[in-house]
Amino acid sequence: MDGNDVNAAGGCPVMHGGNTRMDSPVTKWWPNALNLDILHQHGARTNPMDPGYDHREAVKGLDYEAVKSDLHALMTDSKDWWPADWGHYGGLFIRLAWHAAGSYRLGDGRGGAGSGNIRFAPLNSWPDNASLDKARRLLWPVKKKYGNALSWADLIILSGTVAYSSMGLKTFGFGFGREDIWGPEIDINWGSENVLLAPTEERVADIDDADSMYNPLAASHMGLIYVNPEGVDGNPNPALTAKYVRTTFARMAMNDEETAALTVGGHTVGKCHGLEADIGPAPEGAPIAEAGMGWHNPKFDGKANTAHTSGLEGAWTTNPTKWDNGYLELLFGYEWELKKSRAGAWQWEPIDIAEEHKVPDASNPAIKHNPIMTDADMAMKVDPIYREICERFHKDPAYFSDTFARAWFKLTHRDMGPKANYYGPDVPAEDLIWQDPIPAGSTAYDVADVKAKIAGSGLTAAEMIATAWDSARTFRGSDKRGGANGARIRLAPQKDWEGNEPARLAKVLGILGPIAHDTGASLADVIVLAGNVGLEQSIKAAGHNIAVPFAPGRGDATDDQTDADSFGVLEPMADGFRNWHKEGFAVSPEELMLDRAQLLGLTGAEMTVLLGGMRVLGTNYGGSRHGVFTDREGQLTNDFFVNLTDMAYSWHPVEKDGTYQLRDRKTGAIKWTATSADLVFGSNSILRAYAEVYAQDDNAEKFARDFVAAWTKVMNADRFDLVA
Repeated sequence: MDGNDVNAAGGCPVMHGGNTRMDSPVTKWWPNALNLDILHQHGARTNPMDPGYDHREAVKGLDYEAVKSDLHALMTDSKDWWPADWGHYGGLFIRLAWHAAGSYRLGDGRGGAGSGNIRFAPLNSWPDNASLDKARRLLWPVKKKYGNALSWADLIILSGTVAYSSMGLKTFGFGFGREDIWGPEIDINWGSENVLLAPTEERVADIDDADSMYNPLAASHMGLIYVNPEGVDGNPNPALTAKYVRTTFARMAMNDEETAALTVGGHTVGKCHGLEADIGPAPEGAPIAEAGMGWHNPKFDGKANTAHTSGLEGAWTTNPTKWDNGYLELLFGYEWELKKSRAGAWQWEPIDIAEEHKVPDASNPAIKHNPIMTDADMAMKVDPIYREICERFHKDPAYFSDTFARAWFKLTHRDMGPKANYYGPDVPAEDLIWQDPIPAGSTAYDVADVKAKIAGSGLTAAEMIATAWDSARTFRGSDKRGGANGARIRLAPQKDWEGNEPARLAKVLGILGPIAHDTGASLADVIVLAGNVGLEQSIKAAGHNIAVPFAPGRGDATDDQTDADSFGVLEPMADGFRNWHKEGFAVSPEELMLDRAQLLGLTGAEMTVLLGGMRVLGTNYGGSRHGVFTDREGQLTNDFFVNLTDMAYSWHPVEKDGTYQLRDRKTGAIKWTATSADLVFGSNSILRAYAEVYAQDDNAEKFARDFVAAWTKVMNADRFDLVA
């Protein structure tokens, strides 16, 4: 398989049509239309909070200890309408937090628990999330009490963390600061299947090769968080399941030890539910009388042991409300055989288990049941790597508890970004490499002096602008990784990325590095400042007088602070703003550009103005002339839009390479060449509307002002310290 194929495991993280051709009134009838809705999905019109509401400020005033105290009390406050297993809700809230966080994937940083997205479709109605609607309703009194300062996103994760603490685990910490969204995240491509729980073969190139799962997907089925608990496609085979477990967790940035710890620790408490019943539709399809909940169980009689979720039935340990080493004691202490649950699902049960190791019934402790294992649990025993790790955990329970606590913290905080986004008394002091730590940068240097040295360095405006852009464009709002802060563009792997033009990058950094050293500024600041200097030169050349804002204080990360492997997924496979599209991808340049714009947090207008400006500034990759619709290259003019919308030119595709020619209608002479990432701004009705604004005679200066504002937004996208 071609490694650059869009569906290959190592290929582009954007699946064709996944993010940009979603159902809408337009794309329903014209499926090839570019859908810009993902750029405006969480705008002011959907947000019920007051204008100017600052969630970070609200979080600072939250009574953290009172919230935790109320959650501890809730753990054992069993309700008649949804009774707790063994009188303790810990397992339910852990599953809620786990499944909220577990949708995160490293490939594009999307999913995860950072936005409270599990409240909305499709996640709220995935088969894997059955009955978690009940967990959210149990939490509602706490949310209601503490109001705006306690987001659903924070509350959901905190409930799972408090649950573990309530059952005896010494947790690693907790950070408040997640901010809720108010509708589905339509930018996330969960897969191309048309039905939930479709066969695994629909998302892998080779069912025996879990690594062939199409990027950016991680779960083995549409509608699951991880893998099928009964085995791949419901066929028990722990050795094959182990491969899918490894791939799934690796795509969540978890190594083998973290994966084993999470599997063991996640199943040390709680149980599976598998009453045989005709379960009703999920919340999004349920009748109105269900009050927004789903999976109606006609045989549910108000007892915990009559619930239905996965179809598997039973607990993993003898004491399912206690943090202990019971899971490993049973896994290694017995041989296991396949059986069917009362709902007909495959599960593993121990052979000749001692009576004292059986599990009390969730509602009637006088009744005892066999413990169970899923196919993924048996993978911990069958796979040689996982087995070695689990045997180490078995021999050293304290080491296991610490490893799990750290892995749980990572699982539930992975998409929050740097520690600047964490609030509360339980934020760990330790800097963790997956948090992409960056030392504090200096602000005690003379910015004007640095600018003067940059201006006299001999670097061209295009070289400085392109380098600053390449440094900042890695930012992903999805998990708040990447960006210019840290100057990681000078470190492996970024310094060698094809899209960063290593030769040009080395030249620019070789000149800017000594300036940073001599002035006391960080290289991260100097890179951005150089981009601003080049931009101000281009603005002045166009006849405008507009200063480019700059906020000092970025730091320079070191190699030791950089998890090089996890940064590999940030490598751009295309950059529409610099008119570069790596060969071999089925996804169009304009789709990839739209995906990049969404990750950068840009609106449709901001994406438009940035692309038009970058073209005339001469920052195309490799000096390409595609889309440079100006005779004044290097000046920040609105010429791109003026000439794009000029009917004096007709557009003609060049079949051999997928580019286009703009020809003079009268003479037929080729005036300019272009890619689809250029011409979509004249062909798409929404983008053309933006382009026409910037092409107007009275908006030349507005174009420059708007470009500066959008540029500054990108340069500061990762400056969480500016809003703390």
